[in-house]
Amino acid sequence: MRISQLAERSGVPATTLRFYEGAGLLPADRTPAGYRVYGEDAVERLAFIGAAKHLGLPLEEIGELLGVWEAGACRDVKADLRPRIAARLAGAESRAAELAAFTASLRTALHHLDALPDRASPCDSGCGLLAPPTPPMAGTGAVDVVFASSPHSARAEAERWRTAPVACSLSGEGLGERTGRWREALDGAVRTAMPEGLRLTLPVERTGRIAELAAAEQQCCPFFDFRLHLDGPHLHLEVRAPAEGAGLLGELFGPAA
Repeated sequence: MRISQLAERSGVPATTLRFYEGAGLLPADRTPAGYRVYGEDAVERLAFIGAAKHLGLPLEEIGELLGVWEAGACRDVKADLRPRIAARLAGAESRAAELAAFTASLRTALHHLDALPDRASPCDSGCGLLAPPTPPMAGTGAVDVVFASSPHSARAEAERWRTAPVACSLSGEGLGERTGRWREALDGAVRTAMPEGLRLTLPVERTGRIAELAAAEQQCCPFFDFRLHLDGPHLHLEVRAPAEGAGLLGELFGPAA
């Protein structure tokens, strides 16, 4: 095949094929006139390169992997590929946890902003419009996200759930749908009793779902207090409620072990 034919067969542009050749990923023979020619194996090779790129492997690693692939032993390719994918998965989960924590922080800031009174006077330090959530201490290797809102002090923010009415604005189908989402997200969680509530430990990759559910839950049930603690591979979700809401807390989040 000429380069134009290979580009048509593989769906890879000719410019990319030339780049792959320069990077040592796609060797080509030459005609006496100097035109590139490829065998049928080039199509399969390009499919392999495309799959490796889809997994986020850089070209340098793809070149190393191609050397193993060319040897023809599938088990060797599997053994070489697994640690590469595992490393990228760990990195992706770490970035996902950081993004989920940042998303939750923005959601908390938005709730705080919505709860502030509309003042007619000029902005000053008392407005608290840009008061950020408390950041984690440097070097702790963990992140805490608190879901609470109030137009008053930070301490009042943290205690708002104690005085909120124990009532949920959801009912019927909406309540059933929310309960189902919580049960799915908390499947397999390790539950531990704590003062006024429950601590649930989950894999950190569920942080996004849990943060979204917690923010939505506080909108309809403000008597719940949610705290998310990201700790390496683990997410610790702490849920508290006033004594009057203990029954609802148990129904929604399950009993402690």
